[in-house]
Amino acid sequence: MTWIDRALLFSTLDYVAILLLIGAWQGIGWKIEHPSPGKQSVAMMMDGFRRGWMREMVTRQPRMFDAQVVAAMRQGSTFFASTTMIAIGGGLALLGNTERLAGVASDLAIGSAPALVWEIKILVVILFLANAFLKYVWAHRLFGYCAVLMAAVPNDPEDPQAYPRAAQAAEICVTAARSFNRALRATYFALASLAWFLGPIALILGTAITFGVLYRREFASHSRSVLLTLPPDTKT
Repeated sequence: MTWIDRALLFSTLDYVAILLLIGAWQGIGWKIEHPSPGKQSVAMMMDGFRRGWMREMVTRQPRMFDAQVVAAMRQGSTFFASTTMIAIGGGLALLGNTERLAGVASDLAIGSAPALVWEIKILVVILFLANAFLKYVWAHRLFGYCAVLMAAVPNDPEDPQAYPRAAQAAEICVTAARSFNRALRATYFALASLAWFLGPIALILGTAITFGVLYRREFASHSRSVLLTLPPDTKT
């Protein structure tokens, strides 16, 4: 079977749906990380809180609380990385059973298609999961770097290296969080791509729902309203 024959296995609507999926994934990521000045995303606002956290850490003694927070973030990235790896393994195992999957789809009246079609649909899910896995692992490593930099911050706040070291730790923490957030978005769109098994219309709907959920959480959620609200005793 030539590449042209393989390409003809999918309809124009299939190609539109997959392009929409990729465009929505990249588009919401760009919007979250490059928001307009008047409407910051939750992720970008949290970057400011992370920098403030590191400044406060300089004068906090002991720093057990800070160490526990970083450890919790590392545990979170470890959990998601291991879970994603299991999902990738399941997808790879499914690639070897596409004939059975095609039979199940036919029984459920989802449609009949060659095994190659199901393999490509599974592969799209696996690619999203692989992207997420690599970013989870990198986030885990960066949180480890952040912990080392925090440990390198001098105990004396008057030390000239104290705040510069804390600023370095903050930037590494911000970079780690961005990698983790990108991994989460890839995981969300991996779930959305599962809708392709039901057809291109389902994929378009799944993509739109996923995009809407991510947009609402970043730009119209209750948590964003909380972050924008100053504490009651703030005079400025």
